[in-house]
Formats: sequence, structure tokens, C-alpha cells
Amino acid sequence: MIHALKILPTYFEAVANGKKTFEARRNDRGFRVGDYLALNEWKADAGEYTGRCCLVRVTDILADEEYCKPGFAIMAFEPCIIASGTIPFFAGFRRDAPPVYGET
Repeated sequence: MIHALKILPTYFEAVANGKKTFEARRNDRGFRVGDYLALNEWKADAGEYTGRCCLVRVTDILADEEYCKPGFAIMAFEPCIIASGTIPFFAGFRRDAPPVYGET
């Protein structure tokens, strides 16, 4: 499953440069290990997308209410790479290309 999510520029930059490897979200989508998150940079003050996106794969989920607010989950992830010229099916991911797409 691929989940398209908004992410603020500060957090987007941290994901894009590899410093942020997790996301805490309301678990209203039934997130699962192996799902993909399309993190779309969102300027809340302007109410618009920037056009930049990172694709990551969920590697672990913590949703235990002892550690998380009820209904929330913390998802660990790793960057995914889409090979140029391919349809983004699972077989199209490569690890040797940059993780950020649509930079202007």
C-alpha cells in the first residue's frame, strides 16, 4: 500500500538528507510494515504543495499505547528509489539513486 502524506518543509528536509528516519502519525489508515509513504512537501502557510516528494518504505511500527498516544503510531522507514523510466511498482525500486524527486 502507498500512503500519500503531507509533510512540512522542515521535516521534509530532515527526511531528504537522511537525518529523520521515522514518522509519528495518527494511525487512521491501518499502516503496516512494508507499506510505502509518499511524503509530499506541504507549505501550510501558503496552503500548497512544493512539488517535492520522498518515497520511503515502512520497516517497523510502534503503536503500543504504553509508549504512544491511543490511535497513533511511530513508523521507522528507509528511503526507496524509483529507477528512471520505470513504473513505480516494487520491482522498479533501486538503492543507488537519490531519494528526493521533483526538486526545482
